[in-house]
Amino acid sequence: MGLIQNVLAVIVVLGLLVTFHEYGHYWVARRCGVRVLRFSVGFGKPLWSRVDRHGTEFAVAAIPLGGYVKMLDEREAPVPRDQLHEAFNRKSVWQRIAIVAAGPLANFLLAIVAYWALFVAGTTTVAPMVGEVAPDSPAARSGLQGGQEIVAVQGSDVRSWDEINLRLIADIGFSGELTIQARDDASADSREYRLPVQDYLVRQDPPQPLPTLGITPWQPRIPAVLDQVIDGEPAAEAGLRAGDVILTVNGNPIEEWMDFVSVVRASPGETLELEVSRDEESLALTLTPGSRELETGAAIGYVGAGVEAVEWPEELRREIRYGPVAAVGQAVSRTGEMTLLTLDAIRKMLVGLISPTNLSGPITIAQMAGDTARTGLESFVSFLAYLSVSLAVLNLLPIPVLDGGHLLYYFVEVVRGRPVSEQAQAFGLRIGLALVGMLMLMALYFDLMRLW
Repeated sequence: MGLIQNVLAVIVVLGLLVTFHEYGHYWVARRCGVRVLRFSVGFGKPLWSRVDRHGTEFAVAAIPLGGYVKMLDEREAPVPRDQLHEAFNRKSVWQRIAIVAAGPLANFLLAIVAYWALFVAGTTTVAPMVGEVAPDSPAARSGLQGGQEIVAVQGSDVRSWDEINLRLIADIGFSGELTIQARDDASADSREYRLPVQDYLVRQDPPQPLPTLGITPWQPRIPAVLDQVIDGEPAAEAGLRAGDVILTVNGNPIEEWMDFVSVVRASPGETLELEVSRDEESLALTLTPGSRELETGAAIGYVGAGVEAVEWPEELRREIRYGPVAAVGQAVSRTGEMTLLTLDAIRKMLVGLISPTNLSGPITIAQMAGDTARTGLESFVSFLAYLSVSLAVLNLLPIPVLDGGHLLYYFVEVVRGRPVSEQAQAFGLRIGLALVGMLMLMALYFDLMRLW
């Protein structure tokens, strides 16, 4: 069931992103007088198609991993003399720039609309309160203490752990003192804490902003009550069911969920004797956790079960909501922040501060799309917005075969006063195909490594 949800979620996500992207090209091309021959969502054999009154074929193809807009162009096929004025290559350089740039700009617009909808509908989060501070960690050396609420990071106000993580991720590679402002309670003034770091988060896979600083977020006590048990995994094979309460493991009492998690992680392949409560009756079960290998080579145990959610205290719940007008500015600002974060991540990956193993391909995207869809509409829309920004930024990179590569050629044409030669464009196309192909293979390889 999880695989089916992942596949459906990624089809919906990619379908929306590709449709908006290609519609941007199509809409501007039509207004520049270019004849569009085909608007296709997906590649390969069309599963459905129709032709409109302008002669454009709209199609949904079998492979839902992209799409394209095919325009009338003398470089691709002979064009009748009476249609030359509708050919893409006959348009002015500024019209061609507008048509090519419209795809990424449509993705930016989609992200703005998605963030706007989230801000208008309102998002519920929890106050970023520190739970524990690890001894001899940067947070401990700064004087930060458990029970304090973080209100700003590096001078920027924050209202949730998501915002804190975004601010900290932006400082990958930083050496010096990270500044965090925190307060003891909602009525107290905040104080500034300086956390000493060296090459912060460099080459971590994946980056762990909070554990690296020695900060553990506060969370309410979570009883060891199972909410879901995945078929075919060790928990299900042991006879565990949703609603079971874990009482003891090997005779040792389990006070809360993390006690059980700690035992499981430390016991890959070992037999554990469980006492569980089910329908007010006590049962004895035998559980053998499976084994998963970490990047470090160490193995940890897992059982394939989830915990029952608990309610957070009302005083720690935060609702972030804006009016329709104010939400526009917030949405544009958030889209800008995510754009800069993506560009900075690409730069840091090129200079070696971020491990290339953080590249994500279709498998990871499918898993994340499925996970966010299961979490709820809010998470799914937020993921869609972030992916739309990423697609826009990547398409604007000056690599031939991408929109950014075409824009590079056209801006060179503006400066030189004549087009880049077809030989130079063909050579650049080969380089671009090689680069993009290499990146896709790397991303797929790292996807498979994560699965294994």
